[in-house]
Amino acid sequence: MAKTPAAPDQPSSYESAQQELEQLVARMETGQLPLDDLLQAYQRGAFLISFCKTKLDSIEQQIKILEDGQLKDWKPTT
Repeated sequence: MAKTPAAPDQPSSYESAQQELEQLVARMETGQLPLDDLLQAYQRGAFLISFCKTKLDSIEQQIKILEDGQLKDWKPTT
C-alpha cells in the first residue's frame, strides 16, 4: 500500500511560524545542508510562508476602523 505524505505540522501562531522560517533561512544560507535536507527546508519554508500569508489575510479582513461614527471595513492604502 502506498504511503501518503503526512500533513506538515501546523505552527501554533504567526509569530512561531515567522521564527521557524527565520531559523530555516539561516540554516539554508550556511550552505552546509545536504541536498535532501535543503529540499525539505525549502518545502517547509514554502508552507510557513503560505501559513503566514493566510494568517495576515485573515487578520486584515477582521480589522475595522471607526469612520463617521460607523464601523467600516478597513481598506489598506496602496
